[in-house]
Parts: sequence; structure tokens; C-alpha cells
Amino acid sequence: MQRVVKVTNDYIAEAILQKFPESIRSIEESYATLDIVVAKEKIIEIITWFKTHEVLQFNFLTSLCGVHFPDKKDEELSVVYHMHSFINNIRLRIHVFLPISLPEIPTLTGVFAGANWMERETFEFYGVKFDGHPDLRIILNEESMTYHPLRKEYPLIDDSRTDKDDKYFGR
Repeated sequence: MQRVVKVTNDYIAEAILQKFPESIRSIEESYATLDIVVAKEKIIEIITWFKTHEVLQFNFLTSLCGVHFPDKKDEELSVVYHMHSFINNIRLRIHVFLPISLPEIPTLTGVFAGANWMERETFEFYGVKFDGHPDLRIILNEESMTYHPLRKEYPLIDDSRTDKDDKYFGR
């Protein structure tokens, strides 16, 4: 008889810490979802483990995206993987932090084919290079763009504009 396991955030945290103790930088819970920060060198192995684990079965990559933290020295960029286990009806987020000077991480396309488009978007908007990606090129913006528009490197307000009155925008 097969033992039924109730998969909770505590169960997931304990399982990942037992399997990859040296690769887990932190584990927190935010809005009832587990946030796990991992070392970039093990990201493919960890996500493959989550996908193929006999009990956990995180077999759906909901989203893969980038985030820019300009004030985090040597961890300015983050790649965030949102995964879902339909079998257990539970989600988790996996984060990898990268220095903006070397924004490279292995591609996940060999594990989840759907990562292809999401990695291309993250490359285009944040400048993260996915090593081994089959077709890493710009897909949404002008090909002539030489910058990554979602990085927080640009001012929100153009002080040269005279046609804008802040009182109409609640400021």
C-alpha cells in the first residue's frame, strides 16, 4: 500500500534542504507560497528534481521572469521560476540572483520546452543570457535596441517635459 503524503510548504522545505543543503541560500514563505533562493550552478538540477520527484511532482512551469534590484551589490538581477504541482495543488517560487556584470544562467529549455519564450523575454528586457538556449534573440522590441528596458536604470519622470502637470496624476 502506498503511503499518502500531505505536501505542505514545510514538507517541501525539508525535502529540498535534505537533497541540496549546500545549494539553498534561503527559504521563506510569502503569501502562503514558498520562496527558495538557490545557487545558479544547481538551478537545472534542482528544477529537474522538483519536476521528477515522486511525491512533489512540480510538473508545470507557470512563469519565468526577471527582476532588477539596482541596490543589491553583485545580485542586481534575479531570475524567478514559478512552478506548480497540479497533483498536490501547491505552488513555489525559485529565485536565482546574478551580478549585472555577468548575467548568465543555464537554459531551462531542456527541462521545460515552454521556458523558451519566457527566457527570450527575460533576455530582451533584463539582459540575462541563458547559456545553451536554442534561439536567444529579441522578439518583442526593435532589433536596434541596445539596452534592456525593464532594468531600473532610467528615470521615471522626464524633467524636460513641459506639457505634463503632476496635479492631474495625483501628485
